[in-house]
Amino acid sequence: MAGMATHVITGAGSGIGAALARRLHARGDELVLHARDAGRAKELAAEFPGARTLVGDLAEPDRLSWAFSHQTLPDRVDSLLHIAGVVDLGEVGELTPRSWRHQLDVNLLAPAELTRLLLPQLRASRGHVLFVNSGAGLAAHAGWAAYAASKHGLKALADALRQEEHASGVRVTSVYPGRTASPMQAKVHQQEGKEYDADQWIDPESVATTIVMALDLPRDAEVNDLTVRPGR
Repeated sequence: MAGMATHVITGAGSGIGAALARRLHARGDELVLHARDAGRAKELAAEFPGARTLVGDLAEPDRLSWAFSHQTLPDRVDSLLHIAGVVDLGEVGELTPRSWRHQLDVNLLAPAELTRLLLPQLRASRGHVLFVNSGAGLAAHAGWAAYAASKHGLKALADALRQEEHASGVRVTSVYPGRTASPMQAKVHQQEGKEYDADQWIDPESVATTIVMALDLPRDAEVNDLTVRPGR
């Protein structure tokens, strides 16, 4: 991605999103950081001087368009980076509709709605939509039904969007990281009743490296699907 680019990022507060935001900020790119509320937006703006913020609750995708109508959307968007996500483990025999809905809303419907709202800018810049999916988007295991369903859905969203927008020059990438050291991973271990050791898992910086590679790839190519697994 030559020159200074503008990136809209969800999930920049921790883990992979924070690592990627630091990387892009350090090289002088423009950041528009999504935050769920004004307090969080203020924290992100302090952490990344010069960055703009966009406030809206991903848990309420129906209200995103209303929330954004009261703010100034960026005129230019070179990449939309969907990194925010939630996980709530549970077996099918125990998961409530509320738990299903929360994960589907944040992990699938909100990215779809955010993409819809920013597609005009992405088409104009021949930009890039990148979804940080999960190994659970490729295979579902016991206890992971709702999360995996949301991530399988995210893969379908990306695959359909790629075909729909190819003629517009919009590139679409799905990244499937294995377990990555992050607050979300600590929560998963807690839910699994296991000890959490960050050193056992992928460093978020390593996933950020693969994302930057996909963004910076010359225009004659596009990374469609990228699986990143723990290397130790």
